[in-house]
Amino acid sequence: MMSPSPAGPPTGRPADPPAGPLTEPPASFTPSTGPPDDWTFRVDGLTKRFGAVVANDDITLRVEPGEVYGLLGPNGAGKSTLVKQTIGLLKPTSGRITLGRFDLVADPDAARQLCSYLPQVQMPIDSFHVSEAIELAGRIRGGSAREVRGRTASLIDTLDLGEWKNALGHSLSGGVRRLVGFCMAIVRPGRVVILDEPTNDVDPLRRRLLWEEIRALGAHGCAVLLVTHNVLEAEKSVDRLAVIHKGRLLAEGTPSSMKTADRSQLRLQLMLAPGTATPGLPPWAGPAVRVGNNLVTTIAEADASVAITWAAEMTNAGAAEEYALGAMTLEDAYIRLTSHMSGNDDDAEDG
Repeated sequence: MMSPSPAGPPTGRPADPPAGPLTEPPASFTPSTGPPDDWTFRVDGLTKRFGAVVANDDITLRVEPGEVYGLLGPNGAGKSTLVKQTIGLLKPTSGRITLGRFDLVADPDAARQLCSYLPQVQMPIDSFHVSEAIELAGRIRGGSAREVRGRTASLIDTLDLGEWKNALGHSLSGGVRRLVGFCMAIVRPGRVVILDEPTNDVDPLRRRLLWEEIRALGAHGCAVLLVTHNVLEAEKSVDRLAVIHKGRLLAEGTPSSMKTADRSQLRLQLMLAPGTATPGLPPWAGPAVRVGNNLVTTIAEADASVAITWAAEMTNAGAAEEYALGAMTLEDAYIRLTSHMSGNDDDAEDG
């Protein structure tokens, strides 16, 4: 095995964009109706059934070029089923999926040419060197040797992967392997880039670099579809998102608009001292949730002053180590949206 080259510091800037236009369909593909410069990704009335199970139930959404769009939901929500239909691996029971003038259901070859996909599972690169795997993916997607070689070097530099560029895949940690898969998906990006949990196992520093590169894909004109159940990460990273639960689209909008119904409330978080029993809550506090030593409740904005006084008293008495009072989060809105369906019928086919 070739010895790895020394690692350089992260550049702090996005990788150089791929040379030339984004991936275009071969001339043999038959477009549906629509203007030639429209690359909006649309899902219209999409339903997918597996026997009695409805994995996707009349889903409609759209993602504009340059937009990072989150598809948020728990395992079993139907997210992966939607993605598989987008890239031509499953055929919908009813509904349409289009990318500009192209019907991705009627022409799955166009779907695979126009969409780049990072699956949640790791890429099978055990026998490939890192740079070799990325370059191979770029050549398969139609890039020239010179273009792909330059783009590969730029991505390796930007994501601080120089230490491993000559390493074989089987020797990589899960996080580095995940980043290599990300590079393989975007070395020559399609008009739609679908990323399924792209930050799994990635360390905090390179996670930040990865998000900068995702934003650069949007700036280059890609429509980015981020599939995740990480609510906190989605809140910081997407332009708009859809919440999917049990095959249905429950809500769609910006992270801020999702929290509109909670704007009259605040989130009080108390980190209890180890071994401390859950304290009785004052009457102004809402229902509390405790995970480990972390206690979270909601309060009305008008009760902020009395809540701070109470939390400070708990801290001074040694029952709590610290507290925080802030705005409601997207996670709170997500729980509110999905909790009313928790008793419904069976979950959808997969994530």
